[in-house]
Amino acid sequence: MIGLLDTGLSGPLAGSTRLSHRFWLDGDGRVADGPARPDLMGHGTALAGLIQAGCPSAPIVNAQVFGADGAAPPVAIAAGLDWLVAKGVRIVNMSFGLAEDRRILAEACSAAVRAGILLVAAVPAMGAMVFPAAYPGTVRVTGDGRCRPGEVSRIDDDRVHFGASPHLALKPETPWRRSAVAGASVATARVTARLAGLLLRFPGDDNARLLARLEEAALPLGPQREHLHVG
Repeated sequence: MIGLLDTGLSGPLAGSTRLSHRFWLDGDGRVADGPARPDLMGHGTALAGLIQAGCPSAPIVNAQVFGADGAAPPVAIAAGLDWLVAKGVRIVNMSFGLAEDRRILAEACSAAVRAGILLVAAVPAMGAMVFPAAYPGTVRVTGDGRCRPGEVSRIDDDRVHFGASPHLALKPETPWRRSAVAGASVATARVTARLAGLLLRFPGDDNARLLARLEEAALPLGPQREHLHVG
């Protein structure tokens, strides 16, 4: 199962997702949880659509932690990640980045990595490094304009492991097509889908072998020049 830690789901994807839950802060500043609501921002829905398009048979587990304004307290993100781990996901898509380190999120990511979860995290092509991508054990992904949809590049510099197309290219009738989603978020979902496909083909592989298979199949394009950075 693939964990989505994002703004939630709307449309057919919401109806087809059996496990879906929301996490937020109550009036006392404590983490509350309950049934997920529709995705008012469209970000999570668009990324789930990409994952489903790339690996249709991979079940998606939805942890809704971001609101319509695209903001989420780190403690709620950590609670959502803990919930995904408890539900038995193997891969978690983390198409977001926080500017500052937060201990509660670092601890949740560390626990997930120790539990054998692949955390696929977004890295902006330019600017300061972000969290959770900066934490040990994450699979770091950025937008790579050299890639066509379906391709993954092997970058392997000090900052990023993989790249993928940063453009949201879904069919015109897709209901979330107008969502303003691009860059590293989209690339991260594409790499998540590729890993999910590999996991379905090789269910006995550990994480190291799955990543090795992805590296073997990825285009050896190396680091991007500055003018090629996207997203």
